[in-house]
Amino acid sequence: MADTLTVTDNRTGKTYQLPITDGTIRAADLRQIKVQDNEFGMMSYDPGFLNTASTRSSITEIDGDIGILRYRGYPIEQLAEHATFLETAYLLLHGELPNADQLTEWELSIQRHTVVHENVKQFMEGFRYDAHPMGMFISTVAALSTYYPEAKAVRDPVNRKKQICRLIAKAPTIAAFSYRHCQGYPYNYPNNKLSYTGNFLAMMFKMVEAKYDPHPVLAKALDILFILHADHEQNCSTNAMRAIGSSEADPYSALAGAAAALYGPLHGGANEAVLKMLTEIGDVKKVPEFIEQVKAGKCRLMGFGHRVYKNYDPRAKIIKRTADEVFAVTGRNPLLKIALELEKIALNDEYFVKRKLYPNVDFYSGLIYQAMNLPVTMFPVLFAIPRTVGWLAQWAELLDDGEQKIARPRQIYTGPGVRDVVPITHR
Repeated sequence: MADTLTVTDNRTGKTYQLPITDGTIRAADLRQIKVQDNEFGMMSYDPGFLNTASTRSSITEIDGDIGILRYRGYPIEQLAEHATFLETAYLLLHGELPNADQLTEWELSIQRHTVVHENVKQFMEGFRYDAHPMGMFISTVAALSTYYPEAKAVRDPVNRKKQICRLIAKAPTIAAFSYRHCQGYPYNYPNNKLSYTGNFLAMMFKMVEAKYDPHPVLAKALDILFILHADHEQNCSTNAMRAIGSSEADPYSALAGAAAALYGPLHGGANEAVLKMLTEIGDVKKVPEFIEQVKAGKCRLMGFGHRVYKNYDPRAKIIKRTADEVFAVTGRNPLLKIALELEKIALNDEYFVKRKLYPNVDFYSGLIYQAMNLPVTMFPVLFAIPRTVGWLAQWAELLDDGEQKIARPRQIYTGPGVRDVVPITHR
């Protein structure tokens, strides 16, 4: 039978026809497979969701085997070259690139929400002097839910749009405040005459000068990096955003949870691990020795390989070009020579080629951030600013998807069977 999967249960000899749609079967269709009528039925076991589609989405398309990343059908390479971050944000949220009038209206809708309440500023000032910027970012975003209680009306499309604009606008402000806090500097207020990334750089780096003019090359580079990090399908933090959002929590609480997932070193901290690795190598002459240690299983090659990409990460190619433009302004990062030699050897070594270990987006992004005098602790925050857009696009799509229900995975119980409580005097 076409478009079906025939399953024979060798325990009972029964055969089942499971419909195939878009190359998948519905996990619930497995429930009919059982030995006894009173059983729950068959389940699939998939730790880490290695081969489970949890949603239908029209936002981001990835083909890891050939290195493709597209937002709403547009190749990431074209968006990085021809669009701004806010154009890309509009695309992710609305499904189409804006025309000139739509872009102007969109930019204004973001600009009018860049300022945070003074109480938010006081809240952030209450953190310890050495608080991690990402911890501050997560906590402050969560706190915003108390300032905008109307955000709980997640089914109201007009209200939802307002909260989306607020979050996209305030994410750079909160991020910049967290940076200034850990540096011991007074906070800078937004300047809406600047671009989205230009304003962010001004809030970060303006000191006593009356006017701060961000370098156009650095602002453009940051804009490109933001485009590349805006969304990436159903990754760990996006899955967290959707899971929390499925309970109809307000977007501030859901986004704080997504940012917390991003905070983990296996997700948003990968570019920091690359810098640490390059620093430990220390000299380009030591790269061959390091490669041999990796092949012997004594250490890991950070910034290579990806859960999804089994080819060269398309974002890595763009970042590599962007790095050259940044270094022309800031001077070459001394670790770049080590990185280039590492990439050169790894891409030609059969050990890595056979395992399809290619540079990913994290391999060069940390070098750029470091060249821009951004501390390593800010790296996950710089990831969270643009990913805010992707999280919100995924959250909005979830709420409009009639098939979605509150997230509630099944489990395979492996604990003890039934037993009686023994009084404490007899234990």
